[in-house]
Amino acid sequence: MKRVINWMVAGTAVAALSACIDLSPKYQRPAAPVPASWPDAASAPAAVEHTADTLAADIGWRTFFVDPRLQRTIALALSNSRDLRIAILDIEKERAEYRIERASLFPEIDLGGSDEAERTPNSVRSADSGASTATSGASGSTTHLYSANLGFTSYELDLFGRVRNLSQAALETYLSTIETRRSTQISLVSDVASDWLTLASDKRLLVIAQETEASQQRTFDLVDREHALGAASALDIEQAQASLQSARNAVAQAQTTVAQARNALDLVVGAPVPVADLPDAQVDPVASITTIPAGIPSTVLQRRPDVLAAEHTLKADNADIGAARANFFPTISLTAALGFESPALAQLFTGGNRSWSFEPSAVIPIFNAGENRATLDAAKVTLKIDVATYEKTIQTAFEEVANALATRATIDAQLDAQTRTVKADQHAYDLTMALYQQGSDSLIDALTEQRLLYTAQQSLVATQLTAQTSLITLYAALGGGVDAGDSKGTAASR
Repeated sequence: MKRVINWMVAGTAVAALSACIDLSPKYQRPAAPVPASWPDAASAPAAVEHTADTLAADIGWRTFFVDPRLQRTIALALSNSRDLRIAILDIEKERAEYRIERASLFPEIDLGGSDEAERTPNSVRSADSGASTATSGASGSTTHLYSANLGFTSYELDLFGRVRNLSQAALETYLSTIETRRSTQISLVSDVASDWLTLASDKRLLVIAQETEASQQRTFDLVDREHALGAASALDIEQAQASLQSARNAVAQAQTTVAQARNALDLVVGAPVPVADLPDAQVDPVASITTIPAGIPSTVLQRRPDVLAAEHTLKADNADIGAARANFFPTISLTAALGFESPALAQLFTGGNRSWSFEPSAVIPIFNAGENRATLDAAKVTLKIDVATYEKTIQTAFEEVANALATRATIDAQLDAQTRTVKADQHAYDLTMALYQQGSDSLIDALTEQRLLYTAQQSLVATQLTAQTSLITLYAALGGGVDAGDSKGTAASR
């Protein structure tokens, strides 16, 4: 008994000493293959200098979006999104996988019992069979051997870190799924806000189309009356009729676009959006932040969930390499049990029937046709692939932010110019119609100015939509879109 305990203590000591052996490569974060700052960042006005952390990653979507209708729509999407459900289930799955791998670090202790029965013919029964309980029959006897044992089987002493690295790889994969879930939410929040604003813009375009149709109808009625009085030609009637029908067609197309935008919003939300939460025909500001950070370093991208997920994958690859390297070294396992054995069940747990077993084993790899080498090579190549993926993720994130910043840098000028264009076209149309009614200008000039006004109004709405969606894009590109309470469940399990 003491000998078994000494062996077990020695094995535990060896395992403890081996804990410092780690064959995995030392992790080093790859250098970001992007400039230290975004193009023209230094030329941004000093009055809008803020840190990117304050602008995005640390501002939850409930704070960023101020319109209550949009807030309720985003909350509805978060509770109904199938993509988000899948991401959460992936977290639960990988957490279970990690717990399985981590359990391999500890011995599995089992309690078992058995009854071994054997029938022996009388003609071959040994003379000293009195050592076991025998039941004689007409042609033989039956013996029993009862046992009860407590112990563990094939517990691997992790001398070279194989089990620990597999457990670490599972942990990093689990952490990667958490970041993937956050990235999925950021994309969902951004998509919902963009589709909500798109619906508002399409409704505004419908109103403009209806107003233009009403204006075209008034023009046609005017020309029709003048034609009846002989002041307008048949050509004027046809031109006015063509413009009116074109306006009606534009209204029908705008109605279709609004319906499609509503369907797109319901799809991304995952459920019909209540009418009370739908936007009206205005493109009002919906974000609490309107200023843009100047001179922010591109290193803030390392806080983006998709970048963090890619980095966790790299760490898992390092651990897989360590596990693959450990396959080249001996594997030492322990099997041990303490218990009782007796030929009589009633006497099983008496002191004289104690039993023990201790079975250390070692397996040294000699030849496996290059399997271990191939496994290690595959792990190294996987690491190289994921490094390239990590770098590509950084580059994509940099491009998203750079494009959003480029839009924001000129959007105010675009809005001002387009607003002035609408005012000028409106004034030109009013003047042309007045001149036409006085007989000083042709109808075709008035209709042309009306079309120019309609086009300018459409462009203004589109520019207003671009102004808001670019701000949402920048917010999401810098890692914004997750409230602290949104990930409370997954954070607690970490």
